[in-house]
Amino acid sequence: MTSSTSRARAPGTTTLLAVVVTVLAWASAFVAIRGVGRELSPGALALGRLLVGTAVLGLLQFRRGWVRPTGGEWGLLVICGVGWFGIYNLALNAAERHLDAGTTAMLVNVGPILIAVFAGLLLGEGFPRRLVGGIVVAFAGVLLIGVATRSEQADLLGVVLCVVAAVTYACGVVAQKPVLRRLPPLQVTFTACAIGAACCLPWAGVLADELGSVSAGAVAGMVYLGAVPTALAFSTWAYALARTDAGSLGVSTYLVPPLVILLGWLLLAEAPPVLAVVGGAVSLLGVALSRRRARPRDPEPVGELAGPSS
Repeated sequence: MTSSTSRARAPGTTTLLAVVVTVLAWASAFVAIRGVGRELSPGALALGRLLVGTAVLGLLQFRRGWVRPTGGEWGLLVICGVGWFGIYNLALNAAERHLDAGTTAMLVNVGPILIAVFAGLLLGEGFPRRLVGGIVVAFAGVLLIGVATRSEQADLLGVVLCVVAAVTYACGVVAQKPVLRRLPPLQVTFTACAIGAACCLPWAGVLADELGSVSAGAVAGMVYLGAVPTALAFSTWAYALARTDAGSLGVSTYLVPPLVILLGWLLLAEAPPVLAVVGGAVSLLGVALSRRRARPRDPEPVGELAGPSS
């Protein structure tokens, strides 16, 4: 019985680790975009990041087998690639030219709420009480941080761009979830990233021109964005999404904004207000509530003989 329990817990631990890696990498991306975006325009940065991500993912995918997607799966992959990888990156890069990293992260994180709603409506995940409660509490924390980090530089265009990023982010996650039921996570991430890069090819000339004049630090930042927050983090996200429901996993990204504020404070000398710290604590509480599961009942004797279903 002990060995069966250990086997059951192992996937959960691995999935949690994948979520932690994703959250940390995505939090660092907001700060990196804020810095690199001073030298690279939104379209050029999006294309460069996605080209690097596609190259890294392609090297990893090369040694693995290819599962041929069905027509319906190709359609979902296109939605994910165009929306989450293409439009999302363009909108996010542009938004951070109008808003600071912390405010951008707050606004983009209406995405998990949309994910939970779309997943409940379209994927049949429903609206568990713990998920609804976690959304309400976490969103309250987001509002607090948003108020605390609001600056005079915030403008309507930046807010609109963040909303666009949030909607395409949510659509991408919901489109990705059904595909992961049959296709390997790495293949899904590689394909979607390549599709996103193809969408950004109109900025190829701009990227070539700007790379000739930007600093080495900006180039390194672009490579980092492609290798870590894109190739690594999107892969760990897909791994976790294949093993949990989209709504709860989406709410886990409420951890990103407090981390962005902390990193902005350390790396960009942007000191977070006290209210932002309070909001971050509330967001963490909401994440904890959304991830909480009911205590399982003692297994029946027959269940011990049957063994794990997976």
